[in-house]
Amino acid sequence: MKKVLLMLVFLSAVFSSFSEEMKDSLRLFNLQEVQVISSRAREKTPLSYSDVDKKTIEKENFGQDIPFLLTITPSLVATSDAGNGIGYTSFRIRGTDANRINVTTNGIPQNDSESHGLFWVNMPDFASSIQDLQVQRGVGTSTNGAGAFGASINLKTENIPSDPYAEFNGSYGSFNTSKATVKVGTGQIGDHWVFDARLSHISSDGYIDRASADLKSYFAQAGYYNDNTLLKFIIFGGEEKTYHAWDGVPQDSLNTNRTYNSCGLMGVDANGREMYYDDQTDNYLQTNYQLSLLHAFDPSLKLNVALHYTKGDGYYEEYKGGAKLKEYALTPFIYDGNLVEKTDLVRRKHLDNYFGGMIFSLNYVNQKWNMSVGGGANYYDGDHFGRVIWVKNYAGDSDFYPEHEYYRGKGKKTDENIYLKAEYALSEKLNLYADMQYRHIDYKISGQNSKFWKPTQAMQVLDVHEKFDFFNPKAGVYYQINQKNNVFASFGIAHREPNRNNYTDAGENEKPPVPERLYDYELGYKYKNRIFAAGVNLYYMQYKDQLVLTGRVNEIGEALTTNVPDSYRTGIEITAGIKITSWLRWDGNLTLSDNKIKNYTEYVYDAEIDDYVASDLGNTQISFSPDIITGSLFSVDYKNWSAGLQSNYVGKQYLDNSESNDRSIDPYFVSNLRLGYIFLLKGLKSLSLNVQVNNLFNEKYETNGAVWWSWYEGSGSDRTRKNDLRYFPQAGTNVLANIALKF
Repeated sequence: MKKVLLMLVFLSAVFSSFSEEMKDSLRLFNLQEVQVISSRAREKTPLSYSDVDKKTIEKENFGQDIPFLLTITPSLVATSDAGNGIGYTSFRIRGTDANRINVTTNGIPQNDSESHGLFWVNMPDFASSIQDLQVQRGVGTSTNGAGAFGASINLKTENIPSDPYAEFNGSYGSFNTSKATVKVGTGQIGDHWVFDARLSHISSDGYIDRASADLKSYFAQAGYYNDNTLLKFIIFGGEEKTYHAWDGVPQDSLNTNRTYNSCGLMGVDANGREMYYDDQTDNYLQTNYQLSLLHAFDPSLKLNVALHYTKGDGYYEEYKGGAKLKEYALTPFIYDGNLVEKTDLVRRKHLDNYFGGMIFSLNYVNQKWNMSVGGGANYYDGDHFGRVIWVKNYAGDSDFYPEHEYYRGKGKKTDENIYLKAEYALSEKLNLYADMQYRHIDYKISGQNSKFWKPTQAMQVLDVHEKFDFFNPKAGVYYQINQKNNVFASFGIAHREPNRNNYTDAGENEKPPVPERLYDYELGYKYKNRIFAAGVNLYYMQYKDQLVLTGRVNEIGEALTTNVPDSYRTGIEITAGIKITSWLRWDGNLTLSDNKIKNYTEYVYDAEIDDYVASDLGNTQISFSPDIITGSLFSVDYKNWSAGLQSNYVGKQYLDNSESNDRSIDPYFVSNLRLGYIFLLKGLKSLSLNVQVNNLFNEKYETNGAVWWSWYEGSGSDRTRKNDLRYFPQAGTNVLANIALKF
């Protein structure tokens, strides 16, 4: 009897200890979820959105950037300069370019304040530190930062595990692509502390010639928590060195040399072989700091306050053949008895910036209400400057060396916003939604631009000071018809200020850019039962003064835009998923859309008159906006086996707004196959082996392109239009193998 009593006491102690650990784990998990509660759409929020969980991200993460991990979500098209999803990558959603897609990490703005873009190359392997993410299409919920104009992506970093762990994840494959990731976590230390960290290195030669990437990154976080509070410090950063592949492949090389890269071309040697500059590279270091306080006053009322700071510093180096010296603030010189006004040189264009501020949200939830009041205040300061580090046969001013600075400018931006959003359950079936945001921007650009200004025969002087005040209201209704069916409708207004390039790359005779306005109408229906789910979403996005891509690019390959008074995007998004068997599932989506500019006027240079000629083209398709996008995924999970066959079809995309088939990207259909097996071995949590075959059927396709220049030649009946078209081909069939060990 005594032994039985002792055994009962022992089991009771063990169970009590286990229960306390479970409570600690659950408490820590719940507190960490406060980070995203205010910016995420919920099940009854009347918006179009997609959630991507950690398990899905882990399966697809072989080292490619986040845009390529999201290609299964509706209305999204991903593109890669290097052609294999590593290095410079981007995406569009509903035809909206990345500069208008807001990205936040734990609610903190991630987009660059001036360009409004997010350069995933500065965040290599960030997918390995993500807990989950949400893609919101349309105006979405109110959030922090610039670029929330047509779509938003909210990233949540990985929860700090309460148990100790270690992981290694490595990949190797085509184009000498490799990835090595190490993750460790201490688990709970004492009663209150937790730590974990990640180190990653990704390198690739790229599919395109010399489009190499050498990417290093890290992520670390520490947390202190008690019953109701979590104080979390996060630091993550990336260092990248990528060879330029910005110029694309000329149209006449697509069938003969699809991997041709003209970046860094110096000429030909004595044997007629092309020579390239070795250091035609982009080099950047970015470090992000986040300090957040998460506090639950009670189960209904929770607070999130975060401070953030991002430091960026880098440059790209470029060989320029036959450059005009005066365009680099250099004086002509005498060499070998001749006056040299044009020669070869090497320049570096630098960016040294920082971005910091705070965000907050106070969230209240009960049986009827789900309310959030929040906002943020952020400040950006960026120095733009250029240096000439080498000039061929230079014999000019003696003060040229070691480096000659030929321009310097500065950008400063203050961005403040406050929002109030609420969902109210009017009944068990009917939910009302309202969201109001006020945003104030103060933006200054001063100093010199990198562009030589012909009217003054000097570097362009920048003097921009703009202030914007935007009110962005949203409202909607959600109705639960029954347990399987629901419908929603919403309307929202969004505004967006012009970015730096809209000001600095405007032509001599172009009007200054003005803010954009979007009226977004959404109507959706969803059905869900035990094995099948489907949704239909209708949208109409009406724009005033939309800044659309023209198809032209600046000297480093960045797409240029211009305001058009009246335009729209409208379409239908269909999603479906079915559990065919206990181990086989299919998910798919289809987007059909119409994207139009009303009464578009095109301007094309005419060499005969040395001026631009205007042509009224009427209603035309917006560039880079395919009228059909589809995605399909067959996934298998059987015992320790897993597999996935993902396919995407993207319709024709026009390179400019003329709706000309001569300046377009052909439709393409591409499939990727993934196979995996998990071994359960003594001493390991798991060991998994995975193989991914990209572009399974070796499709020859391009995802992006540009009209570098269009002009008319000749006169009268001999007058013809010429186009310098560039494309970004993607890799044919290629393979990546992966091994993952978890301890």
